Amino acid sequence: MKNIVLLGPPGVGKGTQSKMLSERFGIPQISTGDILRKAVNDKTEMGIKAKVFMERGELVPDEVVIGIIDDRIKNDDCKKGFILDGFPRNVNQAEELDKIFKKKGFPLNIVLSIDASENEVIRRLGGRRSCKECGEVFHIFFRQPKNAGICDKCGGELYQRKDDKEETIRGRLEVYNRETNPLIDYYKKMGKLRSVSGEGEIKEIFSSLCKLVEEGC
Repeated sequence: MKNIVLLGPPGVGKGTQSKMLSERFGIPQISTGDILRKAVNDKTEMGIKAKVFMERGELVPDEVVIGIIDDRIKNDDCKKGFILDGFPRNVNQAEELDKIFKKKGFPLNIVLSIDASENEVIRRLGGRRSCKECGEVFHIFFRQPKNAGICDKCGGELYQRKDDKEETIRGRLEVYNRETNPLIDYYKKMGKLRSVSGEGEIKEIFSSLCKLVEEGC
C-alpha cells in the first residue's frame, strides 16, 4: 500500500499535486471537503451529523470528520493506498488517524509537506480575479485576461472576492499556523515527514514529490 498524507498552507497547490500523484500512482485522492459533501449528499450516518454543523456555518467536529475518513478508506479503491489531501488538520486528528490505521493494519508510509512563504501564498491567492457573471477565474500574474478587468469568456466584470483579499488570506494562514503547523513536529518525530518547496514550477514540484513517494513507500 501507498498511504500518503499531504500537508501545506492554503494556496500552495496541494489539490493540483494530489490529483497528479493520484494519477501517477493509481490511488485515490481523498479531500476532506469532497468527502464531507458526498457523505451529506449520500445521507450516511456521519453525513447527517456533519450536515447539522455545516448548515450552521460551524466547523465539523473532529470525531465526525474522522468517522467520514474511516468510512471512506474502507472502499475497494483504497486497497492499494490513498492520498489524504489536507487531512489531518490538527494533532488530535492525527492521533485518531493513527488509531484507525493501527486497527486496520494500514501503514502510514509518508507525510509530504509542501512549503511556501506567507508572501508567496498571498501573491497566489491575492492575485485571483473572478467574473461576476460566469465565475471564471483569472490571475493578475499567471492567467491575465486579454482585456484588463474583463472576462475573456463572457465579457463580465472581474472582481476580487472577499476570500482572496489579503486580510482574509492572512487570517486563514494564522489558523493554519496555529492548528496545522504542530503536525510538522508530530510527523517529524515519527520519522515520516518529507518536505519540498512549493515555490517552483508545478512539474518540478511534482517530480520531487514522486521521488519522495518512491523512496518512502
